[in-house]
Amino acid sequence: MQLERHSVEQKLENRFDLFTDSMSRETGADFNGRWRGAVAVLSLAFLVLMDAPAYAAKENMTAREDYIQAPLPAGFQVLVTEIEGPVFADANGRTLYKWPRRDLRVGTVGDVEFKASCGDQIFRETAGSMSPYPPGFELPEADTRPSCNQVWPPVLASDNAKPVDKWTVIDRPDGRKQWAYAGAPLYTSFLDKKPGDVLGASKTPASVDEGAPREPVGPEANVPFQFSVDTTKLGRLVSLRNGKSVYTYDLDSRHKSNCAGACMDGWAPVLSADYARPVGDWTTFERSPGVKQWAFKGMPVYEHLQDSKLLSLDGGDIAHWRNVYTQKAPLPPAGFVVKETSVGLVLGDERGRTIYMYSCLDDSFDHQLCDHPDAPQAYRFAMCGNGDPDQCLKAFPYVIARAGAKSGSATWSTMYINPKTGKRAQSSDPGALNVWAYRGRPVYTFAGRNGYGDETPLDLKAQNWGEFNGRWNGYRAIIYRDLYGRRDL
Repeated sequence: MQLERHSVEQKLENRFDLFTDSMSRETGADFNGRWRGAVAVLSLAFLVLMDAPAYAAKENMTAREDYIQAPLPAGFQVLVTEIEGPVFADANGRTLYKWPRRDLRVGTVGDVEFKASCGDQIFRETAGSMSPYPPGFELPEADTRPSCNQVWPPVLASDNAKPVDKWTVIDRPDGRKQWAYAGAPLYTSFLDKKPGDVLGASKTPASVDEGAPREPVGPEANVPFQFSVDTTKLGRLVSLRNGKSVYTYDLDSRHKSNCAGACMDGWAPVLSADYARPVGDWTTFERSPGVKQWAFKGMPVYEHLQDSKLLSLDGGDIAHWRNVYTQKAPLPPAGFVVKETSVGLVLGDERGRTIYMYSCLDDSFDHQLCDHPDAPQAYRFAMCGNGDPDQCLKAFPYVIARAGAKSGSATWSTMYINPKTGKRAQSSDPGALNVWAYRGRPVYTFAGRNGYGDETPLDLKAQNWGEFNGRWNGYRAIIYRDLYGRRDL
């Protein structure tokens, strides 16, 4: 997805010409002339994904992340997933999750070390953990609300189960035994239906980041100690422990650095200790007599001296330089585009309209998800249509999938939705819509209300639409590269 400007500049120009000509024909307006100036300022570029296979091959997007092989209790395994990389799974391939405890505005939510707080009690009233909302209000669909353990089944252990490495067995409040990893009680998600699904939670940016969301659990990445790996929309990104990204240089060759002289004004080799030994895909070579440098899959790695943000992608904008990923994320389905906007690289539909995801955690003691079609839709209807499903559908229409559309990945899928209820439907149901979904959640565009909506590909008027800037209950664009969302180093 992260394409070098010098190699695709003409292609982007041609794609933009085609797009603006098409929009001019559809609207009768001089779309091309209208937006040329804006493009000069914001560098609008449509990276049409029908051309993606060539770039995928160049970026080795089929690579699977290596991980540290450690002892596992019987019945557990490691699956390398598309977005989260390696995760722990049970014998049926269901991903394992933890519930990290967080201090909220009012009280705390989640598990403490070696103690499970997700149980069989059914909560039917709000907890009031997110001020200014008081506790005691009835939750939507309270009569049919499941318990925490019904949506997050505990990973139970037999009475004779024994600890293995970081795996321990804890006693649950109900008297049963449960597996824990590094002190965190483990659960599966009722949303995961097949091996490799990680639909219950994610570590990617722009997933729910208020409240106390769950997290997938997995083994440590097999990287040297001074490196770390983070989940991003573009893939599993490698950085140094201090958060600085690392890069490779196209003009290098295997175990041979060609960055010297003026090149060193902007780049610094990532040096290794003399005693360092190979780790998985990581090796060292002698850069100069007595000086060793790290290499990933044989290619020397560097820091970009001008990087000022954690997990920066800025160095990859420079000709011949690339961020290092242990594995790349899957591409969106054909017909989607990634466009440059004032906030970064954002996903758009085939007409360039910004695509949004809905995020939601309810204000209960067990913090259940309310962002998928199997959950109550009252939260979403309130946020996008003042409780009116018809108004919600007009303001945030689903991204419709053509009949027979396939995504080519497990991350993207299609599903049938009843637009009146927001719940799943059968293809034969009257009025059912076949829509695109990302990680099992439908995606939307923003047509707006009262004349206020996205009108051009530059618009992101529904970005952070909702409570706590959309981080608790609301809409946010699918951003592949956020120019402003990362913290300073």
